[in-house]
Amino acid sequence: MTKDELTEGDDRRPGSGDRADGEVDILGIGFGPSNLSLAIAIEELNDRRRAGRRLTARFVDVRRRFGWHDGMLLPGATMQISFLKDLVSPRTPTSPFTFLNYLHEQGRYFDFINLKTFFPTRREFHGYLSWAASRIDLPVSYGTRATRIDWSGGRFEVTLESVVDGSEVTKVTKVAARHVVIGSGSRPVLPEGIAPGARVFHNHQLLNRLAELPSRPHGRFLVVGSGQSAAEVAAYLHDSYPAAEVHASFRRYGYTPSDDTPYANRIFDPEAVDEFYTAPPELKRELLDHHWQTNYSAVDADLIKDLYRREYDESTRGVRRLIVHRVTGIERLSEASDGVTVTIRDLGNRGSTTLDVDAAVFATGFRSADTRSMLGPSIDGSSSFEGDLPIVERDYRLRLRGVPERIFLNGGVLHSHGLTSSLLSNVAVRAADILRAITGEQPDHPATRQRLPAAIRTDPR
Repeated sequence: MTKDELTEGDDRRPGSGDRADGEVDILGIGFGPSNLSLAIAIEELNDRRRAGRRLTARFVDVRRRFGWHDGMLLPGATMQISFLKDLVSPRTPTSPFTFLNYLHEQGRYFDFINLKTFFPTRREFHGYLSWAASRIDLPVSYGTRATRIDWSGGRFEVTLESVVDGSEVTKVTKVAARHVVIGSGSRPVLPEGIAPGARVFHNHQLLNRLAELPSRPHGRFLVVGSGQSAAEVAAYLHDSYPAAEVHASFRRYGYTPSDDTPYANRIFDPEAVDEFYTAPPELKRELLDHHWQTNYSAVDADLIKDLYRREYDESTRGVRRLIVHRVTGIERLSEASDGVTVTIRDLGNRGSTTLDVDAAVFATGFRSADTRSMLGPSIDGSSSFEGDLPIVERDYRLRLRGVPERIFLNGGVLHSHGLTSSLLSNVAVRAADILRAITGEQPDHPATRQRLPAAIRTDPR
């Protein structure tokens, strides 16, 4: 049985799994690409240790099965990073968990070479991630939500809830761990005042929500947002519903091209994490401003040209289906059983437009998970946050007072570690950094031996 077939509450427990008292060395909260890469690193470390004591680990994830942005696996949509930045290659290119080995096992190695591209489709890369997750021997509990982390008896005690459909709680348990690694990803963001519903939803749910639409009486959609996902959704709806209008609303004049030039892309190199982490606050802000459009609120130039050609071609034929509302915002929105009524306001006070649409899709980004809310009263987090932002050491551990063991943030540290922290580019190296901070052991490959501050405490066990 593969992990894709596992449902809520299911575990796979190898012989080297939990100790008799239920304590594990590492509890991973969330099982997306970041913690999946960490799980691979743990298993490969255990293989190298052979006769030594093997690390015990367990992972939990609130989803019922492994998935990665399932709702945006649109036909033809490609990755925006090279396949060489997979789960393991930057750390251990000889690993059996590489994307190239996945292609080999699927019988597509030479066919992929003939594509002459570094960028597989998002659907194929999702297949690679699912394949890797199915090969992990460490126990993974799906349908399980971690709700609180406490400190008790010289170890962390994490409260877990078994959930059905992400909401109904069926069982509450606790697991003890020496270290906790939070890799629960980001949360979708809707604009203030917008309530989700059957016809109003974030783009990460696109395919599932479209399949569940009860009817399409208006033959019209609205897409809000100006980034890559918004542009992809607009193109997908325009292709998939050839009789429907697709309205795109964003606050700027037009879609802005992403910067994927070689020099700009160096901000995603592992060495850039060191440079960003040690930079003074004003330089951090400047770097984020300069390079934000390498990934955020920006669109692939070819897709921008494609959408513009569609709009222009329709204007020549007098049949408008792709309609762009530039420099606009949502003034009012109300959902009914048969559609959504939305008023789009010109931000320059030059009037407004009211539309009845079958669905309103908000491609309005994500926000990092709230780590603070998970800390129980037994953990002093008074020195762990600056405002809403966690204070994170270079090795990704949360700064804690009076707790000798560590909580690591495997993602969600853009403010301290730079743009790559929320992307796939650095998951392999970040997993090595975290594991090295726990064990004191160097990874197999010298490319991941980052310069870490000497003050980092390591545990040679």
